[in-house]
Parts: sequence; structure tokens; C-alpha cells
Amino acid sequence: MNDAHGEVSPPRQAGPSAGAAQAGAAQAGAAQAGAAQASVDAPATSLALCGGTVVTSLDPVRVVQADVVIAGGRIAAIGEAPPGVPRRDCSQTLVLPGNVCAHHHLYSALSRGMPYRLAPPRNFLEILQRVWWRLDRALGQTAVRTSALVAGLDALRAGTTTVIDHHASPNFIDGSLDVIADALAELGLRSVLCYEVTDRDGASRAEAGVAENRRFLSRKRRLARGMMGAHASFTLSGETLAACVDAAAADSVGIHIHVAEDGADQYDAKASYGVGVVERLGAAGVLGEAALLAHCVHVGEPEIAAIAASGAAVAHNARSNMNNRVGYSPLTRAGSAPLGSDGSPVPTPRAARVAFGTDGIGGDMITESQLAYFRAVEAGAATSPAWSLERLAEGARIAGRSFGEPLLGQITPGAPADLTVAGYGPPTPLSEANLAGHWVFGLSAQHVRDVIVAGELVIADGRSTRVDETKIAEEAAREAVRLWARLDEIPPHPFTPKGRPVS
Repeated sequence: MNDAHGEVSPPRQAGPSAGAAQAGAAQAGAAQAGAAQASVDAPATSLALCGGTVVTSLDPVRVVQADVVIAGGRIAAIGEAPPGVPRRDCSQTLVLPGNVCAHHHLYSALSRGMPYRLAPPRNFLEILQRVWWRLDRALGQTAVRTSALVAGLDALRAGTTTVIDHHASPNFIDGSLDVIADALAELGLRSVLCYEVTDRDGASRAEAGVAENRRFLSRKRRLARGMMGAHASFTLSGETLAACVDAAAADSVGIHIHVAEDGADQYDAKASYGVGVVERLGAAGVLGEAALLAHCVHVGEPEIAAIAASGAAVAHNARSNMNNRVGYSPLTRAGSAPLGSDGSPVPTPRAARVAFGTDGIGGDMITESQLAYFRAVEAGAATSPAWSLERLAEGARIAGRSFGEPLLGQITPGAPADLTVAGYGPPTPLSEANLAGHWVFGLSAQHVRDVIVAGELVIADGRSTRVDETKIAEEAAREAVRLWARLDEIPPHPFTPKGRPVS
């Protein structure tokens, strides 16, 4: 394999259309000139990815045969690489935009294989009380950092270049987001972070969660941005929800919150406030184009319309929803256009913005997008594999908003150089018309060879260029044993929402 800093001659290739090549060359100078101003401390190195099949956009799908020239952390040009630029041979590969996980829980990384000795959970609330709300209380600084390293590396090696995370560690709140940001920066992973504000552990911890978000938002980092985090309506008092809304407005960010993942959220809102979850959040000022709503499973037609009209983004977590048996979001049944109870599209001022997340089940967005498609088909959705690519592109738009980078998720001059090189040799012809079919039925995270974030080669030939992966795995194994031992001393969480008895 050619080293990124070695000089090689790319194989002879068919270039993009003359218009595309000329446009790329014309924009290259402007892109390089603005790179230093737009990206603080961006890598100064240049690199050309040569000879690959380049997917410049997932929505709409655009495919060209070209070199990709990177300079100053950005895409400088699409076309033939100029002399003197270090080259990396990408023949027989797909060069893809880096994927974005629109909803993650990095802190769950050390729960893989975790022993469970309590009575089996009978419903979603008991899953929270007996598993996740015990785990988050067992987390300390070392476990938070180790979880971020393990989960972040897992994401990068699967071709995910940005993670939008939702964190909780009620016994380690102050400074927790910095620990995560530092760990992900060590890996070279882009992130949008928040702390999960909730009243389930008391008012003082709720206040500390708001303060942690505010503190983190006040700091500027090259690869990390923040949102205001909130758990879910059923664990948020009116005062705490208002504090989250005020803090988000003060820092001009959106709120990242779970919405109607389970029916308990709706029962509590109606019992406590006399309205459904979405109406409560809308009245409080949560909804809007900067908001990120995770799940949205138990929502009705008026709520679907309200979400779409507000412009809020929805993170669909297909595997997690199946695992927790909470149901299937009606926002995803017909791709971008939600269906009503009669099967016809719900009339809304705009289509709902739906992206994919994992809800903590790893960082592999290729697999997530494939299983989300299969689940959509099983649910009777009149869709095609292109639906998955559209959802991945929406995830990039959400992350791009946080970074002020509208071109994030595209391979075009001026865009941040967040890319994946996949050693996928298609057994049949590949084109713009059938890329989605190759993606859903053929591509795999195992094909990921190289990953570039902000212009830096952070995964090369399947391995991190920045950290010792073996050392991280060994440290994670030791910390997991300690974490599991602490977990054994923590009883089920006593918090219970109103309006619905535990069955």
C-alpha cells in the first residue's frame, strides 16, 4: 500500500466531465485561501486521493472518476491532481463522504457483554431503571474517557467521521464533556456533544447538567461543538426544561432531546401537563430548526405535522428501537413524507428531516443505514435504497449546522475534508443510478480502508494513525471489570413517570 507521504503515479483514469473539472480548478484557489480563516488550527498538509470512484454527494447521488485534492483541511479540487502533491493510491476503491451518527451514547461502550443479575426488564422503563440509569451512575472520569476512546475508534474504523453524542454521568458532571472532547480529539474524530439534563437524580444535578452544557459551549474547539442536552419530557420538570431552553437560546444552539421513545413519555406529559410531548416541547420553545429530536416513535399525525413544520431534525435509531421493542417511528414509514393512519402522506408545510443514529449501539452507520432500510421495508414503506442515503446526508447537514459548515458531507471544493476510502470492488457495474443498491446490499464497514477528518489521515489501512489500538483495548478491558463491579452495588433507579403504572 502506498504511504500517504510517498510519491506514486496514479493509474490512468477517466476524469470527470470537462465542466466539473474546470469548476473544481476554478474554485480550488478560493477554497484554499479561505481555509485558514474558516478552520482554526487545520492541518497544513496536502494530499491527493488518486484513481478512485468518487461519490461527491449522497443526496442527490453524484459519482465521478477523479482525484480528490486536499489542502488546509478542506477539499481543494476534484479533477487531476497537480504535480508535487503527495498522493495516495485509491484505485479500485470508493471515495465517500464521511458518515455522521446523529444520535449516540458513547458512554455505553463498556457495556458490551456486561453481566446482568437482576430480574429481566418487563418494559422500556424497567430497561432504563435496571440497566442504563444504573450504568450512568457508575461512571467516573476514567470510565467516561475510556468509553469515548473505545466508541470513537469504533466509529472511525467504520467510516463515521462525526458523532453527535448525548452524555450522562450523574456522579461526574462537571468537566465530563471536556473529557469526551479531549478523547475524541486524540482520535481525530469530529463531534457535537451535550450533557443530558434530567431531574431524575435531583434538582442539584439538573442544575449542574445545565451548567456543564453552558461551560462547554463557551469553549471553542477545532473538532468539537456543543448543543444543549436534555433527557426526555418525562424526567424534566417545567423549571428544568425552561432552564434548558433559556440556556440554548443564550448560546444560539439547539436542544438534543429524546422524544416519545416509549409510550411512558406521552402518558407522563398528558398526566402532568394535560398535553402530549410534542405540544409540551413546542410550547416551551424546544422545537425549531436547530433542535434534534431522538426517536419520535409514539407520535400521532398532529405531532408529526408540528415537528415537520418546526423544521426540527429527527434522529431515527432503528436497531435500538427494535432491541428495546418500543415500536417504529411513523416519521420514517414513507421515507421523507410521513404517512397517516389511512396510509396516505400527512400534509405538512415541509417534509420531516430524518437522519440516522445508533442510540449507543456502536458507530457503524453503514450497518445502521442498511438495517434501517430493511426495517422500513418490513414496515410497509414505499421506498427504495436511496432512502438510506438521503437519511445519511441529512445527518451530515445536522452536523454541518453545528460547525457552520453547510458543505459538510459533500466532496466538493471548499468542503471540510471528511472522507472515507472503501476498498469495495463492485462485482457489477456501479453508477449514480444504482449506488444506493450497492450501498444497501454490498457495502460493509469491513471495506473501510482509510478515513480522513478535517484533512488528516486518521485511519490508514484500517488502523489508527494517532493512537495505540491495542493499548486502548487493554485499558478498556480493565476499566470494564471495574465498572461492572461498581454497577453490582447500584440498585435499580427509583424514578417513575406519572400516568402509567409499571406492568
